[in-house]
Amino acid sequence: MTSLTPDQTTAGPCRINRIRHPAAGKKPVIFLHGASFEAQTWLNLGTLDLLKDNGYPVHALDMPGFGRSEPCAAAETEIIQAYISAENLEKPVIVGPSRGGRYALETYFAHPEGIGGLVLVGSVGIAENESRFKDIRVPCLLVWGSEDTVSNPENGRFLDREIPDSKLVILDGAPHPCYLEKADPWHKSLLSFLREKFG
Repeated sequence: MTSLTPDQTTAGPCRINRIRHPAAGKKPVIFLHGASFEAQTWLNLGTLDLLKDNGYPVHALDMPGFGRSEPCAAAETEIIQAYISAENLEKPVIVGPSRGGRYALETYFAHPEGIGGLVLVGSVGIAENESRFKDIRVPCLLVWGSEDTVSNPENGRFLDREIPDSKLVILDGAPHPCYLEKADPWHKSLLSFLREKFG
């Protein structure tokens, strides 16, 4: 069985680091990261192993200039879309915490036909896109910490009202990177969402 180990790959004009496990049969899941974190964060937390063990192909990416990826001038949406195409991923779910949530949303808005679902965790970039959320036509899981001071939980409630197929989970007592302090409920919510919407 392939292990979860980092390697380098090409995404558009950039070389990026990723941690991947190409499990077969279920919906692929791409993990982005916030400004203070990297692909390794998802491995350390156990999220990648959890999904791998449940049959979901996982792809955790280091954006250029983060983790083990060298800086590169290309737009994040270009890199993400190029990665999806290069790996022949069929409508993956994109998990985006904080700044990664902004990149996930921008990728969806640029290529809605190529994305199967979104998991936004304390996402930023809500105000810039507030008129567009009603147009999202894929299942969305929204996860916020109740004590988030970077992206107010009201952003999650707003998205839950606007996005037609959405579910909001508020993790009580958790800060902005809520998945780190509330790993068990985070994992339960993520796995439940994937099973319910994608099997």
